[in-house]
Amino acid sequence: MTDSTSAVTVRADGRAVDELRPVTVERGWSAHAEGSALISFGGTKVLCTASFTGGVPRWLTGKGKGWVTAEYAMLPRATNSRNDRESIKGKVGGRTHEISRLIGRALRAVVDTKALGENTIVIDCDVLQADGGTRTAAITGAYIALADAIEWGRAKGLVGKNAKPLLDSVAAVSVGIIDGEPMLDLAYVEDVRAESDMNVVVTGRGLFVEVQGTAEGAPFDKRELDALLELGLAGCAELRDIQAGALGEKAPVGEGVPNG
Repeated sequence: MTDSTSAVTVRADGRAVDELRPVTVERGWSAHAEGSALISFGGTKVLCTASFTGGVPRWLTGKGKGWVTAEYAMLPRATNSRNDRESIKGKVGGRTHEISRLIGRALRAVVDTKALGENTIVIDCDVLQADGGTRTAAITGAYIALADAIEWGRAKGLVGKNAKPLLDSVAAVSVGIIDGEPMLDLAYVEDVRAESDMNVVVTGRGLFVEVQGTAEGAPFDKRELDALLELGLAGCAELRDIQAGALGEKAPVGEGVPNG
């Protein structure tokens, strides 16, 4: 994605401003989960596992729809210093709740819950190592785990043979303004000094699911916002292709109808 304008600025890790960190996926990492993926965005590593169970929460029973939700957590030594487990603290922190809800919303945006049937898929996203962009890596890896869990359910006869629960793929990436320059996929050293930072969640067709943006320093204008969104779209398109490659090109893009 590098062009003559973005090649001028070189970041601390040698990337161009519009370049993703190296992204790797180990699909099927867990021997026990119905779907799983260990995904790395540079130094950020997130294990995503999908658990498929028959039945739905009580409030959905009898409605002919399934449910997809997510939980997010960080290991105590995922960062430079140890953090206590939230289970020891006796409560889940606000940041953890917020990211868990974000991942769940991102996945449900590309799921036809009627086609899923009255089944539940829970995605657990555990950060093994954090170097910025943990929530965006979690969303990107969670989609791969979700796709495999759905195929497991189909193989077991729990999902219709010709049903298409996945309407599209979904991925996410961080963007931000560093020293006045819009940049893609921020590592921690960039994120902590960003003048503005944003998380962009995009479907495989290039439709926005969610945009979370904040001016940490000076407010940003529409021109800068547009530049960040363009970076996010391009980055998510690359991630979509990585997801499809990891899934052996079976990830559906652009098929199906919205949830009803």
